[in-house]
Order: sequence, then structure tokens, then C-alpha cells
Amino acid sequence: MSTKIPQVRNIQETLLSDNWYTLKKYTYELQRRDGSWQQQTRESYDRGNGAVILLYNRVKNTIVLIRQFRFPLYINGYQHLLIEAAAGLLDNASPEQRIRAEAEEETGFRIEKIEKIFEAYMSPGSVTEKLYFYIAEYHDQDRISSGGGLAEEGEDIEVLEWPFPKALAAIKTGEIVDGKTIMLIQHLALNNILTH
Repeated sequence: MSTKIPQVRNIQETLLSDNWYTLKKYTYELQRRDGSWQQQTRESYDRGNGAVILLYNRVKNTIVLIRQFRFPLYINGYQHLLIEAAAGLLDNASPEQRIRAEAEEETGFRIEKIEKIFEAYMSPGSVTEKLYFYIAEYHDQDRISSGGGLAEEGEDIEVLEWPFPKALAAIKTGEIVDGKTIMLIQHLALNNILTH
């Protein structure tokens, strides 16, 4: 981690939207490496922080993914349902509490033991969100429902249990394009948690 603290002054903010979450325009001065000050303008979208979890089974060499419609991808030309790991915004809960609830709501698996592997900013040029990344081993007896998400939140989720080699291949073919999911699958592969 860099030890140099950025020098920022004269921050001015303008609220552009608070319809869903908060979009603001900021004008500020940033001190450059040569010591000079430069005025910059940026828009920043604050939707809160989130958590994501990838469930895996060592015995079956499988992972649990979900598939659902994502409107922002649709308007950007992605004409498929998105395959991803279970995730959600924290909404004033701890990352651990929230991700256990999301795993249960979205996949139908009740998971007690989770492992935090890292934190990351996924789109730091425009979005404030920090994601907490988790993995957890699941077993067939952990399934307490069919999952699918919450209809009142607009969720219509298909639960997928895939062999791990299929998931790795889906990254190469472009069937899996979600960044957070790719990071979690690669973590399992790099750490030899499952066979690939």
C-alpha cells in the first residue's frame, strides 16, 4: 500500500441524483507528483458496499453459481442472462451477516463457515463500492430451499451447480463475464482448492 496520502483541497459537490442510490458531481484540486495543483471534475456513484461468495464442494468438485437478468449489461449490448456468484449490498449489516443471508436467498444453501479472501474496488473510476470476497464449502444437506432470490426485489434467479472445469472453461469462452465471479473462480484454481 502506498504511504503517500493524496493531497486534495477545495472539494465541491453537486447532487445529480438520489433516485436509486446517490450520484454526485465533484470538483476539487489534486496536488500532482510535481507539486502543482490541478482542478479536476468527476462524477461518483455511491451505492454502498457489498459482498460476494462462491460456494464450492471438494468431493463433487463443483461450484454454485446463479444466472439472472442484469439491465445495465443489456443496454450495453450483452444479450444474455449473467452467470455470477451470489452477492448483495450490505445495507447496514456486516459483510459476514449479509453474505450468509444472500447465499441463502439466492442459492438456497445455508452456510455457517465462510472464509474471507480479500476486499476489492471493482470500478474505482466512478463507483465508490468496495466488495468483500468470500468462499465457503457447501454440502448437499446445507440446501434448505430452491433459492431464486426475492421476488419483491425483482429477483428471478436460476441456481446452477457446475463442475469446476466447466466454470473455468466458461471464462475462456466468454460464457462467464462477471468480474467478481472470475476473480473467485481464479482464486479457487490458483490455490488448488478444486481440481481443474
